[in-house]
Amino acid sequence: MRTFEVQGIEIHAPFDKAFTYIAEPRNLPEWTGAFKRVYDGRALMETPGGAVEISLVVESTREHGTIDWIMAFPDGSEARACSRLVKTGEDRSLYSFILMAPPVALEQIEGALDRQSLILREELQRLKRVLEGRQSGDRPSR
Repeated sequence: MRTFEVQGIEIHAPFDKAFTYIAEPRNLPEWTGAFKRVYDGRALMETPGGAVEISLVVESTREHGTIDWIMAFPDGSEARACSRLVKTGEDRSLYSFILMAPPVALEQIEGALDRQSLILREELQRLKRVLEGRQSGDRPSR
């Protein structure tokens, strides 16, 4: 049974601009579907079971290009999303994302991971559009 998937995308934007944007948790609602609001180490997420408020910690290291999100749910379960941005040229970067199975019962993992995989593919395309359409210092339009 599959418990993870790796997806990636090439982004035509400078590394520093892309890293700063991706590592800022308040930007998550602009390019992800699950995060509806992010504030003060917390986030409101929309899940198949409804909206839930979680604790959200971002661990990022510009030097290594890593950006990870640690999410703690009210029931005590924890999920981690791991990603890495790699500079490949002056105005180009590769962004990879490790999608891990959500904290659900073992028999539900495959279906949940498949659904999340499709969602992630769409979110990465949205991220690419946001970053490639931004001018330095501009906020993306919604």
